[in-house]
Amino acid sequence: MLMRAAFLVCVLLITSVPCLGQKKGRPRQTKSTQGKSTSEVSRLRDEYIKASREYKASLQKLLALYQQSFKKAEQRYDQSQKLLADGLISKREVEESERALTDAKLKVGGVEQQIATADTQIGQALVEIETEKQIAKLGPIRKGSLVRTISFIRYNGAGAWSLSQASKIQIFFQQTFKRPLPIGVFGQGAIHNQWRLDHHNAMDISLNPDGVEGQALINFLQSSGIPFSAFRTAIPGVATGPHIHIGMPSHRY
Repeated sequence: MLMRAAFLVCVLLITSVPCLGQKKGRPRQTKSTQGKSTSEVSRLRDEYIKASREYKASLQKLLALYQQSFKKAEQRYDQSQKLLADGLISKREVEESERALTDAKLKVGGVEQQIATADTQIGQALVEIETEKQIAKLGPIRKGSLVRTISFIRYNGAGAWSLSQASKIQIFFQQTFKRPLPIGVFGQGAIHNQWRLDHHNAMDISLNPDGVEGQALINFLQSSGIPFSAFRTAIPGVATGPHIHIGMPSHRY
């Protein structure tokens, strides 16, 4: 009886307790974590696309109102010039209508710039989110190494980097191409807060990495030991976001 009882205890232990060193549970946990992470990315993306479209729609409505005001101001200005020519109003009144026209034009231009900026920043943030999964698969990349894929290029700069170095990049670009460096986002933007991405020590440049200017900038960054990620792809129907991210890749917080 004692031997039979001892045998049953051993059977119970073997069938109910995993063997030491067994690793079956860990992959399941990793897959579950990856699934949650992917699900969270998808949820954030959907929410942000919806919010961004609503924001752009509100800007477009505002733009329509400003455009109407501009047309009215333009008509008033034209009318005031005719009245001045007929001696019916003073020059001061014409100047007032001219200032009103200028203000209306500035408002239209300001909203148009907001819409363009929103398009750029949305595109860049979405492309980075989509590429984040690919970068994660690469694992740790040693200092000074360069990785190229079909959709992106990543250089893990050998030198230290901070946004205070941005001026030398701007000077290089200005001297080379005789125009300002097209910075889309400098430091942490509202979009990165929305996506919970740490972008405090990075900036996004609105250049296609395969273009002449993009290639020149990439070569300069690499020769200077400055880390970057250059994104070649867009998201069809959602974002036209090829750009160059200067700094270490943004990570979630």
